[in-house]
Amino acid sequence: MATDSSKLTELADDDSPSLLALVKVVFYKQYVLFVRYPVNTASLFLTLVAFFSLVFFGGKAIAGPSLTDSLNGIIVGFFLFTLSITSYSGLAWNVTREAQWGTLERLFMSPHGFRTVMAVKSIVNIAFSFLWGAGLLVFMMATTGRWLTVDPLTILPLLALTLMSIVGIGFLFAGLALVYKRIENLFQIVQFAFVGLIAAPAGDLEVLKLLPVTHGSYLTRRAMEDSIRLWEFPATEIGLLVATSVVYFTIGYYSFYRAGIRARQNGLLGHY
Repeated sequence: MATDSSKLTELADDDSPSLLALVKVVFYKQYVLFVRYPVNTASLFLTLVAFFSLVFFGGKAIAGPSLTDSLNGIIVGFFLFTLSITSYSGLAWNVTREAQWGTLERLFMSPHGFRTVMAVKSIVNIAFSFLWGAGLLVFMMATTGRWLTVDPLTILPLLALTLMSIVGIGFLFAGLALVYKRIENLFQIVQFAFVGLIAAPAGDLEVLKLLPVTHGSYLTRRAMEDSIRLWEFPATEIGLLVATSVVYFTIGYYSFYRAGIRARQNGLLGHY
């Protein structure tokens, strides 16, 4: 532990207080948490693998060939769900854990500012979530024998915009955790809500495109299932995705900003 702490200090001292030093420290801390608890890390991935296997093989036994029609949607849905949960929980749970560890106040003392630290944490979490998602996607396609189109020039921008609204939700609930502390049960309810948002029929009901995640999920599914490239989508569809992502991110970030002010004014940072 002492070696890891020394390493983190060295990384911070290299370029402190540069943003690059902050990114390196946050990335290294996340890496340490992954490798220090290998059983926990492996069980997280294996849980997703087991859950998908249950849905696929169980559904195949019950529904038979009719499962084939919805198989592409199931693969893309699981892929998005993995990215969503990792990106969302990275923010919301981080605040709770930092409060439990007693390090939350230290983050507020950072020369970069608390919100910048949390924004960097969010970006690093998304980077790690892509590793999880890519690993699970390869497993799902290999298991089902259904290889979907994965064009990085199309998929990465769509996923980035989709996750942007999720990060906004993460900021919102991270702000609630700053003020109200123990809201783990609410975190879990929101995770279940992502399933409904990802599976929502946005192609049939236009108003659903205004919800977070839903429109991004719809466009990503079409890109992977029908091999549609980013520039082949109507500009209005991409514009709507950009607008909803920016709106949800802004609402979430502003709520987090206000919650941070309230937590400091009421002396809640040191409480748990």
